[in-house]
Amino acid sequence: MKLTIENGAFAYKNGPTLFENVNLELQSGELLSVLGPNGAGKTTLLKCMMGLLKWKRGKSSIDGTDIASMSERRLWTTVAYVPQARSASPAYTAFETVLLGRTGRLGVFSTPKKADVEKAEQVLDLLGISRLSQKLCSQMSGGELQMVLIARALAAEPALLVLDEPESNLDFKNQLIVLNTISRLASDGIACIFNTHYPEHALQRSDKALLLSGGEAVCGSTASVVTEANIERAFGVRAAIGSFETDGNELKNVIPLHLSSGEPDRATAEPEKNALAAVTVISHDYAAAQRINRLFHAYSDMIVGRMGMPYRERGVYIIHTSLDGPRGRIEELSQRLAIIPGVSAKTIYAKEEHELG
Repeated sequence: MKLTIENGAFAYKNGPTLFENVNLELQSGELLSVLGPNGAGKTTLLKCMMGLLKWKRGKSSIDGTDIASMSERRLWTTVAYVPQARSASPAYTAFETVLLGRTGRLGVFSTPKKADVEKAEQVLDLLGISRLSQKLCSQMSGGELQMVLIARALAAEPALLVLDEPESNLDFKNQLIVLNTISRLASDGIACIFNTHYPEHALQRSDKALLLSGGEAVCGSTASVVTEANIERAFGVRAAIGSFETDGNELKNVIPLHLSSGEPDRATAEPEKNALAAVTVISHDYAAAQRINRLFHAYSDMIVGRMGMPYRERGVYIIHTSLDGPRGRIEELSQRLAIIPGVSAKTIYAKEEHELG
């Protein structure tokens, strides 16, 4: 499946244009995060993408077909939407709400079958909320309801999953469950889009990012979009983006420092220099190893040496790669490797000449 947005623009009736020049492509298995300050139009953008609101200009297409021309049944068996957890029928239990996610796959007068019930039970278990199965939605916390709405969307078995601030109202544990679930779904081949207030979640999870700011949209690889300069420009906040190491990976974090005093100084930016780096990747999953190989192929122009081997005693694949190219592209590759579930990836840069003396 491929979602395409071409020259998207939107304005409410008799109002100014909220955003314009939205262009993106999202393939099966890719994860896109949407960021921007409050009021930038993130939720509105999601609704335009899915055809719930009509573009002022431009269009959204799935596999080349304009969403505006698709039947509701075809659209909603392809796309599942998880709004912010503000409403669900108070008369339904969690299980009944999740089972409603199967509606698009049933005939007009059909009732749920055994397979539909099993699917509802499966996604409740996947998200670790089977304990809520018989609890009424009216009796749930905002965080519990958010998890149930995500489960309802997953029950539909969509090709494209769209989530509006799925981490909202969740504690650390449940944020991690949701983010891990989204990453796993993308790894399994579902295209996923989520709005977020957390730039670090974008850096740690997303292949691509879209940043809304001042009516304009910047879209591209996450490493190229979520930068200190773009954060300052969009949010009016000076921030530092850094890396920290865990036992298995290098993760990016974003630390807000202080309010910005004005526009970032673009004039002082220097041309990007090439860097020499070594990337080591370890994977337990053969499917992930294939995804790793595809990524290295996409950045093959920077590769100056590569060695890969299976370590059968441990059942892992180990890849060592040497790279020579723009540091930004090396960081982009490193970030995309690090977000693959079940993969450990670390990058080491060679010291520059002035550091050796």
